Amino acid sequence: MRFRIKTPVAGDYQEVMEGFNRDLFERLTPPGVKVALQRFDGSKKGDIVHLRLFLAGFIQQDWISEITEDGIDEEKAWFVDRGTQLPFFLKKWQHRHIVENQSNHAVIVDDIEFRSPFWLTDPLLYPVLWLQFAWRKPVYQRIFGKVKST
Repeated sequence: MRFRIKTPVAGDYQEVMEGFNRDLFERLTPPGVKVALQRFDGSKKGDIVHLRLFLAGFIQQDWISEITEDGIDEEKAWFVDRGTQLPFFLKKWQHRHIVENQSNHAVIVDDIEFRSPFWLTDPLLYPVLWLQFAWRKPVYQRIFGKVKST
């Protein structure tokens, strides 16, 4: 399954991409989700991000992703993380972080592709994941600024 969430933010796309650091990552955790950041190398190819999820207060699951691609051109900046060790409810994870260059602002695109271990549970997992990433929109806008309407 796949979904994309777009968030317009103020600022230059290159500066916004530079803001994808440990501090931002920690601020993007939705309320009610308990996560401990075990390792955060950054967002360049070869970097590792290791999370420990605490589910139902006592179940611990590690989520480790590797940055498999990063780049920048005149239209966008991006990096891609792929799950190498996933919690029990995921079989596949790929998250493309894209910051598109607009003439007077940037657009952050969270492009998520996932699969659960059982194809029947994909549609059940979809709204949960979509909501967790939609929650990022106001966080991005608080940090990078809202686009002023003309």
